[in-house]
Amino acid sequence: MPVAQLDRASACGAEGHTFESCRAYQIKKKVQRTLFFIWSIRHDLVYNYFMDWEKITDIILYSSIAVLGVFVILGLYQWISRKSIKKVDRKILAMIPPLILMAITYVVFDKFIVLATRPNGSGESSFPSTHVMVVATIFFMTIIALPKYLKSKSLCTFLDLVMSALICLVAYGRVEANMHWPTDVIFGVVFAAVFATIYYLLSKKRKKKETNE
Repeated sequence: MPVAQLDRASACGAEGHTFESCRAYQIKKKVQRTLFFIWSIRHDLVYNYFMDWEKITDIILYSSIAVLGVFVILGLYQWISRKSIKKVDRKILAMIPPLILMAITYVVFDKFIVLATRPNGSGESSFPSTHVMVVATIFFMTIIALPKYLKSKSLCTFLDLVMSALICLVAYGRVEANMHWPTDVIFGVVFAAVFATIYYLLSKKRKKKETNE
């Protein structure tokens, strides 16, 4: 028997275990250490990254901007290929006024009319939540525009549910991250709903005009 095994056997004998039971015990300990290591990694990932609500809401914000980027690229393609900005889909052009209003709203409440500051004590303006306002505005407009570009109603419904869930998640996350008060995220959604309504009316008005022609 190798020396290492003899040493382990002696140690096990001293503890009142047979060599076979000691080997099983050692394997059990190795499995436990491995599982503990895996749990530690999972714990670090969950609580240091996935449960970092500020990072989560940032990712959702960037995702919504990426969605808007798709419409921008599509609009530029139509403008170039059709050789006239007037021939770009109304669903795309109608996004411009609400986005401008959203930008103005951000500047006004961030620079001139500070109604509330962040609960984390940073002193920065928090009303309304920019993350919520931007994400909700883009996703609301996308929900309205999707049926024109996707023929599958089931896919549209699925994407509508995903975007709605992301809006709720970013609203919850901004409060959980101690970056906003509940009223900040509520009015972020309210402003977004107003902008989305304007978008809907603009696109609807053009549609009626084309029908009459």
